[in-house]
Amino acid sequence: MKRPKLKKASKRMTCHKRYKIQKKVREHHRKLRKEAKKRGHKKPRKDPGIPNSAPFKEAVLREAELRKQQLEELKQQQKLDRQKEQERKRKLEDNPDDEQTNVEPQQEFEEPKSKKAKPGKQNPKKLHCQELKKVIEASDVVLEVLDARDPLGSRCPQVEEAVVQSGHKRLILVLNKSDLVPKENLENWLNYLSKELPTVVFKASTNMKSREKKMLKVKKKVVPFQSKLCCGKEALCKLLRSFQQSCGKDIQVGVVGFPNVGKSSIINSVKQERICTVGVPMGLTRSMQIVPLDKQVTIIDSPCLIVSPCNSSAALALRSPVSIEALRPLEAASAILSQADSQQVVLKYTVPGYKDSLDFFTKLAQKRGLHQKGGTPNIESAAKLLWSEWTGASLGYYCHPPASWNPSPHFNENVAANMKKGFNLEELEINNAHSIRVLKGPHLTNRILFRSSGPTSGVIEEMDIPDELPRQKENKQDSEDQGNDDENKTESSDIPPVEDNGEMLPVESTANKPSDGSVTLAEMSQEGDAYDFKTDYV
Repeated sequence: MKRPKLKKASKRMTCHKRYKIQKKVREHHRKLRKEAKKRGHKKPRKDPGIPNSAPFKEAVLREAELRKQQLEELKQQQKLDRQKEQERKRKLEDNPDDEQTNVEPQQEFEEPKSKKAKPGKQNPKKLHCQELKKVIEASDVVLEVLDARDPLGSRCPQVEEAVVQSGHKRLILVLNKSDLVPKENLENWLNYLSKELPTVVFKASTNMKSREKKMLKVKKKVVPFQSKLCCGKEALCKLLRSFQQSCGKDIQVGVVGFPNVGKSSIINSVKQERICTVGVPMGLTRSMQIVPLDKQVTIIDSPCLIVSPCNSSAALALRSPVSIEALRPLEAASAILSQADSQQVVLKYTVPGYKDSLDFFTKLAQKRGLHQKGGTPNIESAAKLLWSEWTGASLGYYCHPPASWNPSPHFNENVAANMKKGFNLEELEINNAHSIRVLKGPHLTNRILFRSSGPTSGVIEEMDIPDELPRQKENKQDSEDQGNDDENKTESSDIPPVEDNGEMLPVESTANKPSDGSVTLAEMSQEGDAYDFKTDYV
């Protein structure tokens, strides 16, 4: 008997059922979209890449490729390290008896290595001195960059003496940031410094853009702001080329100066490219960098000069390349404020008259809305604000030159005449006059008279820089732990505690304390809090 053929089940369904399924699918998709919207889940956008109109596209792409290669090398190195570690573990598992014998000689061998590695890390200040010596030795002409707001405080007698003792080198002074001082003051300083050395009025450019953007600006007839233009470039280039022609050979020009005077910005402005790294933080340049200006002239950028600790507190606050936390904000800002004209400071910061620096920082914190918990003014933040503005490149302050010209000990008339040989000084004078006419001085409300503390001493020799112990912080922590243990012991003893009468103890002055970082930022903040508590509640 034949088996009957089974028919396949039909996929037909009623319209009611089909519509019901479609409705449930739509509701499910709506629910998923709603949840994805809450989570913020979006499709990853494709990287559009760097547009052709972007400035320095080639440099950015080159940096990206180098970064990619470094990541690949790092991954390969990590992979090799993991393989070596796995092989070592396998060997230890195969031969557990040899584990102790292998570990002991390794420890004996690694201990002297670690001990040698820590002292081997050289002090960065000594590295700066080494690089600075290399720049001075390799240069035929040395450009000492000065801040036009305080030219005398930007000069380093040690560097000038080293250049003079070489005999065959030339020294040129460059007055950068000339747009931040009044024109009359700039002319007076130019006349004073030109008696000693060739001096160039300069104003570095603050924005370096590509050629395409410059062409677009020319088509639209848009004139850039005066503050963003470079001034004094032609005068400096002509002065260097005149010396090169008189020498009859290729020359190398070293650029030296204290931190934040604009050494790298001058090189970028002369080269019309962003070659050297520039920024607000001090001491960004860590090593010498060679930049060819043309076939005959080469410029060498150098790290900043190291400020000697024997200088005044105002000079240390303005010229030291360390952070404000390491400089004790209240002391540094108070030293700067003591050298400034109080009436012009009041007009600049729109603060009522003040008795002392602490009163000024209290009023400035209230004016700028800098408060701590409880509504007390944050004096420390106000001090940091003042310090950052005075070390930046926007505040306009100026100093008067000395009434009479007093040459430095290492300078005399013969040395000054020798330094001016080979330069076209008449053409330099004409170019400087043109630069002063083009420059636009600061507004009347942005001018603060500052009393200069004289030339700032620097450190060139490595022997003058003390060695920093690598475990100095650990010793401090150990001493603090021991002090805490001693305090706990005294509390647990039978000595009765001292009664608190609510009187504030006098705070010791920090003027006679050593500048080795013994007073921390926490201690300074505690002193500020104690003063606020006393003034508010007593």
